[in-house]
Amino acid sequence: QLHLVESGGGLVQPGGSLRLSCTASGFSFDKNVVGWFRQAPGKQREGFSCMSGSDGSTYYTDSVRGRFTIFMDNTKNTAYLQMNSVTFEDTAVYYCAAKKTAIPGFSYKNYDYWGQGTEVTVSS
Repeated sequence: QLHLVESGGGLVQPGGSLRLSCTASGFSFDKNVVGWFRQAPGKQREGFSCMSGSDGSTYYTDSVRGRFTIFMDNTKNTAYLQMNSVTFEDTAVYYCAAKKTAIPGFSYKNYDYWGQGTEVTVSS
């Protein structure tokens, strides 16, 4: 049975850093796409980063490019999101997701498996 578990959320000051983890069981990232999404209060779920496990290609939206980095450790079947230079606008519940196909993208409708979410709060 496939299972995704995120961890690493918490309280961080503006300009600070945080690393989120997403560990999969019953599923291997190295042949599929893993994505990171977030949902702020009152807003729709937003995809902002994804990575192709097969070739290591990474993708970002403008909102996080240059500040966030997605990477994987296939030996641990874990994907990570390194968040740097966070701002108040980064406050949200963060989700990792995986899709059966190998086509990268940011639409949450195309992802098949989801973690439970981890909350990130940026506050001074």
